[in-house]
Amino acid sequence: MITHAYQEIYLNNAQSALGDAFDFAINTCHIPGADFIKLFITSSICKRIENGEPSIIAGKSGIEIVTDVVFETTGGQLEDTSHEVFGRSPEYWIGWAVCYYQWYSTRSFSDIFSVLSYDDLKKMYFTLHEADITKFVDIAEEKMRDYYKETNLKRFRSAYGCSQSELSKRSGVTLRSIQMYEQRNKDINKASAETLYRISKVLGCTIEDLLER
Repeated sequence: MITHAYQEIYLNNAQSALGDAFDFAINTCHIPGADFIKLFITSSICKRIENGEPSIIAGKSGIEIVTDVVFETTGGQLEDTSHEVFGRSPEYWIGWAVCYYQWYSTRSFSDIFSVLSYDDLKKMYFTLHEADITKFVDIAEEKMRDYYKETNLKRFRSAYGCSQSELSKRSGVTLRSIQMYEQRNKDINKASAETLYRISKVLGCTIEDLLER
């Protein structure tokens, strides 16, 4: 089970704030979308949203987020902070949808934007903005799996310098199960807590590190 960084009751506020931030940055401040994404993922605001910091997800407006991001990453000040929103722009939807997916998947914004570019997301708006958010999640998940082909288990095992056989012997988990988890023929997210604990203890990682988002 994935543990989210913050409770779902704060999710709507976080989505609205990030949606407003993207709309304000791109449509009012005229910062190109791809450039604003670079600034955003470089800023501490990005990490603070990922970590569910209440002062950000429930305490800042979109304008305040952009102001902080721009000042922190460029040292610049925004000259005009007036902003009128007329409905949900494509830019608003991008921030709103990505915020939901980040909360849902617990992936970093950096990883998400490495796979889903601003242009990709803007194209998706026209077919998905009126659909249930789960449609976007399904497409995002598929793209993420295609991009990050190695499972977390394989990445941690390789980094630790441990063969599948050695991991099996040291953890007590069958070699066949380890092979199937790494080949995605068996869903590691549905493995027992004991299995995950045994593997994580050998590899020196947490159980959540092994789960596929």
